[in-house]
Amino acid sequence: MTGILLDQGLPRSTVSILQEKGWNVSHTGDIGLSRSSDEEILEYAKRESQTIITLDSDFHSILALTNASEPSVIRIRLEGLRGNDLAELLHKIWPKIDAYIKNGAMVTVNEAGIRIRKIPLFNE
Repeated sequence: MTGILLDQGLPRSTVSILQEKGWNVSHTGDIGLSRSSDEEILEYAKRESQTIITLDSDFHSILALTNASEPSVIRIRLEGLRGNDLAELLHKIWPKIDAYIKNGAMVTVNEAGIRIRKIPLFNE
């Protein structure tokens, strides 16, 4: 499984819950990126081969505008998730998105389901 980087706004408690299940996961607040720009976080995730999980739509916008092919970003559009809820959600959806994540994708998760877009969006 690819490494996972949880962005600010997501519960830090999710890290330990997923780590106990063998996931390779960290939180921006635990690795000195809490005040970093979205571009800096994207660059870090790319360098470290991590998938970003966020509440922030800006990551998808940056990937689209720069036509980037990595890193993959999962945007969670569900409010008020606690650490255990987020861990359970990720465990549930991961089998459905794993192959896309490995090849570069922008994923959006909301009440209606999962939307996946391969990146880069435009072939040159």
